[in-house]
Amino acid sequence: MVSVRPAAVAGMFYPGEPRALAAEVEDLLGSVASQAAPRLGYPKALIVPHAGYIYSGPVAARAYDELSAARGAVRRVVLLGPAHRVAVRGLAVPGAEAFATPLGAVRIDRGTLDSLRGLPQVVTSDKAHAAEHSLEVQLPFLQKVLGDFSLVPLVVGMAGVAEVAEVLERLWGGPETLVVISTDLSHYHAYEEARAIDRATLERIGA
Repeated sequence: MVSVRPAAVAGMFYPGEPRALAAEVEDLLGSVASQAAPRLGYPKALIVPHAGYIYSGPVAARAYDELSAARGAVRRVVLLGPAHRVAVRGLAVPGAEAFATPLGAVRIDRGTLDSLRGLPQVVTSDKAHAAEHSLEVQLPFLQKVLGDFSLVPLVVGMAGVAEVAEVLERLWGGPETLVVISTDLSHYHAYEEARAIDRATLERIGA
């Protein structure tokens, strides 16, 4: 029997009914698609917020709109998000063979996860994945934008930059692989403080 990690935050962070969820994701994507020119390429990596869709849905949709040319080309998604509920040392992979959402099941790329076994910072923890929303909220967008793909889900806990980089280097792949970083961004800061931090970051990147 295939082991499936059930949706944990459907009906809370996003609609739990399939038609309602599909409609909301389509509306969010549609609201940004008309603002952009047709895309011939797509990014290798995305940084996307993971709050409830009522809060971060429009920003997430803007990011996923960048993948309009990726359908049929991207076959594997490496998805990383921070641990919120279970303490993890390193990066946690699940034992499940699929992740469920109201839009259907996304199969886990077990072969790719097996290739990480030799890395000491990679651990198997179904507990870390069971109630974690940072990865789950990205899946309906990915399902709508990419269609069929396999998933490499990683819950990132107490891990150093070099440890995460080593995992990403092993999973980087070619144009068939997309890396999605699910982030809290700066929602712990007051609005003006967050804007100042963002401006400073953009100035450093521009320099």
